[in-house]
Amino acid sequence: MAEITPEDLAVVEQQLGRFPRGCFRVAARCDCTAPLVVQTEPRLPDGTPFPTTYYLTCPKLAGAIGTLESTGLMREMEAELAQDLELAAAYKTAHERYLADRELLGIVPELKDISAGGMPNRVKCLHVLIGQSLACGPGVNPLGDRALAMLSPWWQPTSCLSSAPSSAPSSCPS
Repeated sequence: MAEITPEDLAVVEQQLGRFPRGCFRVAARCDCTAPLVVQTEPRLPDGTPFPTTYYLTCPKLAGAIGTLESTGLMREMEAELAQDLELAAAYKTAHERYLADRELLGIVPELKDISAGGMPNRVKCLHVLIGQSLACGPGVNPLGDRALAMLSPWWQPTSCLSSAPSSAPSSCPS
């Protein structure tokens, strides 16, 4: 697993509008090669514990997810978790995977058993769940996978591939 490059950090800084903290590697990329999700250290450089291991960076994708969150989908998913034991077990497994992935980068006692996005019992942030789905691939986080499938193609109408300068990677157009 290669660490994040200075070029990737520059793109993430452009995407976020601020200097990124604690980035370890790019965990998922857009078709244009720009970072979509970064994997972050569990403790930021200033010592602050940081539970969000998979941090979504693409502004167009973040906006599309925010629109999806505004529909009340998280409440619906949380209600479904309470009723569907198989889904709840798969979501708990996603939580455990999140913890294990973070512990590979370091153990932070303050974050013991705390993942992100509301896991394992709540649905608090689709950005985190989709970030895990993009970083780990399909089948790891069932609610992240479902939410990702519900998104319209966020990179359209302007494809990152057609708008990226040929000399360097670009952030997704916003």
